Amino acid sequence: MSLRVAPSSAVALVVVGLACQEVGASLAVLLFPQVGPLGMVLLRLVFSALILLAIARPSLRGHSASAWRGVLWFGGVLALMNGLFYLALERLPLGVTVTIEVLGPLVLSIVASRRASAWLWALLALAGVVALGGGGWDRLDPLGVLFALGAAASWAFYILASARVGRDFAKFDGLALAMTAGALVALPFGIVDAGPALLRWELVALGAAVAVLSSTIPYALELMALRRLPAAAFAILMSLAPATAAVAGFVLLGQHLSWLEIVGIGLVIAASIGAVRSSARAAREAAEPVA
Repeated sequence: MSLRVAPSSAVALVVVGLACQEVGASLAVLLFPQVGPLGMVLLRLVFSALILLAIARPSLRGHSASAWRGVLWFGGVLALMNGLFYLALERLPLGVTVTIEVLGPLVLSIVASRRASAWLWALLALAGVVALGGGGWDRLDPLGVLFALGAAASWAFYILASARVGRDFAKFDGLALAMTAGALVALPFGIVDAGPALLRWELVALGAAVAVLSSTIPYALELMALRRLPAAAFAILMSLAPATAAVAGFVLLGQHLSWLEIVGIGLVIAASIGAVRSSARAAREAAEPVA
């Protein structure tokens, strides 16, 4: 029996998925004093890998050496992206971190569109980043900003690596294998950062909850939504992640943002939506037959 999802319900699924991601990120921040950011990365990737392996049950046979290199590359990118994101979260508010991270796919979308108008969205995003200083970049930890920018670049590489693995592996097989590779990459760093805390069952259980909230539930909801929403509409909804993160940071972590930072988040969201619409328009024009 197939599950049919109405377009309006699909929008709700995306919003719920975003909310789960940010609740998971907030819970991860609360666990940093016990397990550290890299210990949190380890717990998230390990439990995400176990869940995906149980769901996908990927076959290890019949894949080329190139396909396996793609999986290893994807796994490394996953570990790097999560590591830099959590290191940034340790130093920056959740809303600011996610806003900077969104610049990765935003830049990739602008480059891919190859339209002159794309530079308008680039300038708008730049204005948003400047506004994130909230009247002074001294309010933001410089190292945290660097970590967030690294996470943004990693997110762009994640998109490219995911597309490559998706061509070589069926369904969730490639993601499950890449998540396993990422967990292995994160293993030594997480053990050093968390230490004996990894032996405390309550912290491990909370790490599993972060994995479910940040990965399993959003992936499932997004997959359901994509069956009913055009890719461009889905991408626009995903552009709302910075706003969702800012709300989660305020409600769950008590992180207050200045009005300039809120304006900055709004500008980056607007630039993301504009870039997505521009890319979708360019794709439609490229697909139209030449008269």
